[in-house]
Amino acid sequence: MHKLLLVGFWILFSSCQQQEATPLQVIQDFPKGLKEVSGIAYSDGLIYALEDSGNPNEVVVLDTLGKIVKTITIAGIANTDWEDLTFDKQGNLYIGDFGNNDNTRQDLAIYKVEKGQLQNNTVDSVAKISFYYPEQTQFPPNKKEMFYDVEAFFVYGDHFYLFTKNRSKGFDGTSYVYQIPNVPGHHRAQLVDKIITCSDYHNCVITSAAISPDGSTFALLSHSKVWLFQQYPKDDITKGKMTELNLHHYSQKEAITFTDNNQVFIADERVKKEGGTLYRLKLR
Repeated sequence: MHKLLLVGFWILFSSCQQQEATPLQVIQDFPKGLKEVSGIAYSDGLIYALEDSGNPNEVVVLDTLGKIVKTITIAGIANTDWEDLTFDKQGNLYIGDFGNNDNTRQDLAIYKVEKGQLQNNTVDSVAKISFYYPEQTQFPPNKKEMFYDVEAFFVYGDHFYLFTKNRSKGFDGTSYVYQIPNVPGHHRAQLVDKIITCSDYHNCVITSAAISPDGSTFALLSHSKVWLFQQYPKDDITKGKMTELNLHHYSQKEAITFTDNNQVFIADERVKKEGGTLYRLKLR
């Protein structure tokens, strides 16, 4: 069913150039209480971080050396499975509550926090953008069609772009790209394209996404790689050039954000005594 839906799509990202990344620079280990960072976003010299399911409904604010500045509680919202966060051009923050490991959820949502509230210790969400995938008709679907977990998104123009974490049996590197309007309400997610990374699940599954401040580059993250997408028309990010950067460093990397047009921060989760670290990657 899914392959048939994609037959007519313009798939330009199926070919990928490979390039060696610059060395990954360790900035600092996160404080011990911040073990499961699943998303980060950068704004006005600060890093905003969240943890996924099982953790409080909080966003932790850090400086660029990984030191905690404050913690913001998002009132009235449960952390069902927060997986990523992003800012729009106006400085409003969005929290992606769309983690869906088992592909069974029907309460997927993105929450908006206005820029002016971020100075407070407790804030309210001013908008809820809920959505569903029209291609999914079973909860859970067949094990070969487990395409509906998401840990990666950003806002671009008037829409969110979501990149699925493929948990299907027989993983082949396929990630679906969905588009959702940045408008409160319940929306039908639009399947606009697919991306093919590589066929090794541990190194090729997508765990986070970010877009550069000037909107000319977006990045997808895995446990050991970054994919850069560039040279796309301003009105269609699904047409462009895809470049794979091998980090030569494997860990449970779950979060990426641009600090400027030529640099990203990356974070991994702490697993036993490894990880829980903030890194810097300079882009060529």
